[in-house]
Amino acid sequence: MFQTRIVPFGADAVAEAAALIAHGVPVAVPTETVYGLAADAWSAPAVAAIYAAKGRPSFNPLIVHVPDLAAAQAVAQLDEAALALAARFWPGPLTLVAPCHDPRIASLVTAGLPTIAVRVPAHRAMQALLAATGRPLAAPSANASGAISPTRAAHVLASLDGRIPMILDDGPTPTGLESTIVLTGAVPRLLRPGPITADAITAVLGMPLEAAPGGIIAPGQLASHYAPAKPLRLNAIDAAADEWLIGFGGVVGDDTLSAGGDLVEAAARLFDALHRADASDRARIAVAPVPGHGLGAAINDRLARAAH
Repeated sequence: MFQTRIVPFGADAVAEAAALIAHGVPVAVPTETVYGLAADAWSAPAVAAIYAAKGRPSFNPLIVHVPDLAAAQAVAQLDEAALALAARFWPGPLTLVAPCHDPRIASLVTAGLPTIAVRVPAHRAMQALLAATGRPLAAPSANASGAISPTRAAHVLASLDGRIPMILDDGPTPTGLESTIVLTGAVPRLLRPGPITADAITAVLGMPLEAAPGGIIAPGQLASHYAPAKPLRLNAIDAAADEWLIGFGGVVGDDTLSAGGDLVEAAARLFDALHRADASDRARIAVAPVPGHGLGAAINDRLARAAH
């Protein structure tokens, strides 16, 4: 049991976080997507500590964060398609799944699979921590497994208080939605929709993306995930007396993802709104319809898993 501290971002805080990671203890750190729970990807005990803090199923692999393309190539065998995507979207909210060729990566990171999920983050806090540790960092979302993803330090504290020693606080995350995950190879596949749309990826690759195959081969593929404690109803135009309504566009609720129908704003506000709804005095949650085009595909993916 830890006394969990929220520490504002700065050089001293990064040094303290790096020291904890060096001792095998995971710490929470923001990325441009959501807050992550970071630990040394080369250390099996450190990675096990992530699973223990989250209560995460061991068959669900983790994303490894690295500082740049060269570091990504040191852990993953990136083909021509992967390199094209990396050149266009890194640093940024794109995760590539490719064959792992770093024997130092703990098998818990890959859940025993021959592939690894790797990403170069754009956020200054995660980049500073990568520089301070000099290690690839496994970092799933910093919340109890299956719960709503955290976009603020307070969300992390509410979910993991007592389970980790430190939350590096650098304000709300700018994107607010987990990274897009793509499996490259002869047939590129979209494993998880995210901030970088399928159309944007197709434009780079010059070929359409196939759907994800069966089975868990990347993070975020569990049928039930990102879930509040309360029952969640989708495509709601109005709310019952015991429901907290999260609106969108013309559907006005107790809260809204975007009154103007802006999908980028809606993505950034999604998990924050779900946290507020879960903390409300209503027994259930309802969410207004969100269009499925562009970033709406990723928003609806998260809502479907949350309601599962």
